[in-house]
Amino acid sequence: MSQIDVREAVTRAHRAEWARLVAVLTRRFGDLDIAEEAAAEAFATAAERWPADGLPANPGAWLTTTANRKAIDRIRRENKRYDKQREAQLLSDDDPPEPLGAIEDERLRLIFTCCHPALALETRVALTLRLVGGLTTPEIARAFLVPETTVGQRITRAKAKIKAARIPYRVPSATDLPARVSGVLAVLFLVFNEGYLATSPGTDPVRQDLTAEAIRLTRLIRTLLPQDGEVAGLLALMLLTEARRTARVSATGELVTLDEQDRGSWDAALIAEGHRLVRERLAARVAPGRYQILAAISAVHTSARDVRDTDWSQVVALYDQLVRLDPSPIITLNRAIAVAELDGPEVALAAVDRLEPKLAGYHAFHATRADLLRRLGRSQQSRAAYDQAIELAGNTAETAALTRRRDQLG
Repeated sequence: MSQIDVREAVTRAHRAEWARLVAVLTRRFGDLDIAEEAAAEAFATAAERWPADGLPANPGAWLTTTANRKAIDRIRRENKRYDKQREAQLLSDDDPPEPLGAIEDERLRLIFTCCHPALALETRVALTLRLVGGLTTPEIARAFLVPETTVGQRITRAKAKIKAARIPYRVPSATDLPARVSGVLAVLFLVFNEGYLATSPGTDPVRQDLTAEAIRLTRLIRTLLPQDGEVAGLLALMLLTEARRTARVSATGELVTLDEQDRGSWDAALIAEGHRLVRERLAARVAPGRYQILAAISAVHTSARDVRDTDWSQVVALYDQLVRLDPSPIITLNRAIAVAELDGPEVALAAVDRLEPKLAGYHAFHATRADLLRRLGRSQQSRAAYDQAIELAGNTAETAALTRRRDQLG
């Protein structure tokens, strides 16, 4: 097996097995630090051993066995008097896992542990992105728009608090689920977004492993809370976004914006399922939450056979409703993009410029300004805005698209 083949095999195994491996180790050893480090060491060992020994018949089982041994070795090093009877139990681990929740999925248990309300929301998200999504600290920092050191500190403190407070590793009881689910949905949304457009320049622009995992876990949450509108809304939003995945990157590796995508290549089955969920929530006649409104906006876009058929007045009305629930600058920025189609680029630019104090470090802010300035014929200012967007953009596909648009300016 060549070095390239080995790297690809380890990468595939990491995508498929990381979250499960960390979750299994957490259940067995009750320590997130041990679980994460043992998993990382197992993958490092795979990179060393697989070239000589060949790819194992069952990579997941090989990694699990190796990680278990790494964890036990660490425990031995940290406590040389470790109880021999307990050590033997850990080595065999023949006991069946205790049923700890309504759905027996180790990764789901791990998510609820990482999303415990004793932790701050931003800490829950960072920890779960790391331990369940397998994202690196730089990738999480980009998702949060915060320094890498801040993310690292959040993760370290979160694991310490879970250990000190003896936060249980289980799916919450039925009575506790509704109060706990909002933090989980926030995590899954960010995991999906990282897959929807990866923030690291060294990765594929669209990471289907992350979007698929976020959708899978959201489906599991929906089986737990089938009447929860926000769970249905998030699932619908993910499906309608995932339906456009194959049209989002061109053959030359450029990001393709919604207005330029080949709508004939969209996944009709995913769109139909997403639209059905949106209609179900509308029929419930219950005030929608953030994810339900975002799903409704996506439903309007995916209902149009051509971008010129988009009902922009409905899109703006939905954004007006969303801004009342979530008056964040990014939501306001997205609303301005829709306003440009309804009221013109000059009106939209005025709204966008008011966001500069809060979004000066956000590449999409500058990309939006660049597009609006281009449409207004202000090429020199547009070029400067594109330059800022290119400097801040993390993904190579997005950088390529922004560079092409800038270079097309007169």
